[in-house]
Amino acid sequence: MVDPREDQAAGLRRLFRRAPPTVVALYATGRSRASTALLAAHRIAGQSRPVLLLDEAAGDASLARALGLPDGPDLLGVLGSEIGVREVLQPVPGLVGRVPVSAAALALPLLDEERRARLVASLRELNRHAGFVLIHAGAGTADDPSPFVCAAPRRLIVAGASRSGATEAYRVIKQLAAAGAGSLHVAVANARSRDEAHDFFAALGHLVRRHVGVPLAWLGEAERDDLAAGLENDAVEASSGDAAAAFLRRLAAFGQPAARGAINSGVRP
Repeated sequence: MVDPREDQAAGLRRLFRRAPPTVVALYATGRSRASTALLAAHRIAGQSRPVLLLDEAAGDASLARALGLPDGPDLLGVLGSEIGVREVLQPVPGLVGRVPVSAAALALPLLDEERRARLVASLRELNRHAGFVLIHAGAGTADDPSPFVCAAPRRLIVAGASRSGATEAYRVIKQLAAAGAGSLHVAVANARSRDEAHDFFAALGHLVRRHVGVPLAWLGEAERDDLAAGLENDAVEASSGDAAAAFLRRLAAFGQPAARGAINSGVRP
């Protein structure tokens, strides 16, 4: 006789497999970077996509200050015996929540296989509740992207429509390209008009094509356009299910030298 509880659990597992999250590394540039990153997160969530924030930016660059939250326990804490996976999730109105992962991102390549598997299992548990997973990275760390950023199938730069926003966006794009990034999307925030947003992106795209040689995908204005649809329709990955599975698979393999080299060169391990 089938245990009803087992049957229910199997049904939930099938449900989550049918609706895996879209995983995106997010960089915000210009003034008020944290506010710009949160604007993008809330816009995506406003399209009925539950958004989980994995915040790997540390100190003043983290989202904690802008959200009025304490730094909170890091995801790495689940490897101890006192912190459960749900305890690292900080509730955020309108979003699934924020999970600090700066320590986990630094430690992941140094973990043995068992601890790395436990960390990835914790991420998988958190991902079950999300339609989108946004990995918030500090703009100053793009020259040495973390395992989380390297493993993400997509990278989104939300650039403030200002001189500093353009300068930082160009630097981030150049550094990510040098690190082997594939898909690069750009949204523009704080533009005074649609024309200004288009002109900003056109100028940035021209500069990047000339000096970096990578294409940029235009997602639109952060305040007005459906960023989620553009990211979900990305043709780089065959499906969002494949992309979500690939993200966790890449993290699980990150401590292996051959796999890390493959990740950094844009090849799946």
